[in-house]
Amino acid sequence: MTSDEILAGLYDETLVGNGPAVLELTHEALAQGMLPGTLLFDALIPALEEVGARFERGDFFVPEMLIAGRAMAGAMEVLRPLLADTGVETIGKFLMGTVKGDVHDIGKNLVNIMLEGAGFEVVDLGVQVAPERFVAAIEEHRPDIVGFSAFLTTTMPMFKANLNALEKAGLRDSVIVMVGGAPVTQEYADAVGADGYAADASATVKRAKALLEQRRAKVPA
Repeated sequence: MTSDEILAGLYDETLVGNGPAVLELTHEALAQGMLPGTLLFDALIPALEEVGARFERGDFFVPEMLIAGRAMAGAMEVLRPLLADTGVETIGKFLMGTVKGDVHDIGKNLVNIMLEGAGFEVVDLGVQVAPERFVAAIEEHRPDIVGFSAFLTTTMPMFKANLNALEKAGLRDSVIVMVGGAPVTQEYADAVGADGYAADASATVKRAKALLEQRRAKVPA
């Protein structure tokens, strides 16, 4: 296969969520000496962006997003260390976790894949993350953005508890705070004092990029 055929195949197979084919094409591309960054920026990311666009139009639903995300995640397992070795720059660091009391992670995991595919370095704390763990992780990893995920209305109040913990630790102004999850709304995000909200994985990437650009524009060179 030519490099163009491999890139076209990677795009198409990622779009339909064919994980084994994506992995096979990734290995074939690398064996031919193609650069990891080329696979990421010329095939994988465009495919995931198209998945997001189709989701927004109502042509794709959550299952289609999940299988496409998983297909890309398989390729990323191979490419991640190679990308680090070739010095491909990340656009920012995103710390993510599902709040204390909540064990749901499918949505969070999909967001992580989309963020990573878009060029973010993602640190995932998992589920049932207490406020003090978020604080410790922010101090350790120094992320640009922290994301709080909640799937239950009963765990949404943890957003405010987490924000209060950041305030108390003197970290609130050092990090952008995004919130999301099935029951969360823009109004709720505003009420608890979050910097950003997104309704789905595709929107999260766009919002994260926009918030990061806004923050960096305000920082004197």
